[in-house]
Amino acid sequence: MSVLSTRPGPARPLRDPRLRARDVCFAYDGADVVHAVSVELAPGTVTALCGENGSGKSTLVELLAGVKRPRAGTIVRGGSLALVVQRPDVPDALPLTVDDVVRMGTWGSPRRSRARRRRDVAAAIARVGLAGMEHRRLVELSGGQRQRALLAQGLARGADILILDEPAAGLDAASRDRVRVALADEAERGVAVLCVTHDDDAIDAADRVIRLENGMIVTDGVQAALA
Repeated sequence: MSVLSTRPGPARPLRDPRLRARDVCFAYDGADVVHAVSVELAPGTVTALCGENGSGKSTLVELLAGVKRPRAGTIVRGGSLALVVQRPDVPDALPLTVDDVVRMGTWGSPRRSRARRRRDVAAAIARVGLAGMEHRRLVELSGGQRQRALLAQGLARGADILILDEPAAGLDAASRDRVRVALADEAERGVAVLCVTHDDDAIDAADRVIRLENGMIVTDGVQAALA
């Protein structure tokens, strides 16, 4: 793995950040589980968020995405945001198809014509390797295929900030490679990408790595190639 800065706290920013969090805290039952975390997400970069289970990664992701509100601290977002989370279980009664799920990612984008939305949905489905499965119901898919459909939903959003909570969980090696390429492509078009991951290859491919322990940042550094 590339060498990282080992000093705690935020490393130097690569560019003006799309998202800036300062001294963010969050508590469950009166006890903080995220402690004074500061994070900056720069456009055109992929940031890997790492740490053991229970270290606070998912809680931090929900704070940065606006799903949860911090007890203290500030979070400023500059642009639209897409959040991709793990939802492995789908109710059998839910009639949604792959196309339906991915099309949801284009909701709230009034500047896109209907034809443009169709093209964006088709392109996102193809990027995650689900072309030809557009009309399959989500309940008919494997857990990995469902996860890829949710990733395609995030890609179809065309957001300025893309936050993902273990998008490669349950995927085979080829699909994990496809996810890494998709995230790199998003960064190439100027998106600020944050990805929770345990995958060593994804960590090595990231521009920046943040490691959490017990709700605190213990490592935040630019990969050596970019430092």
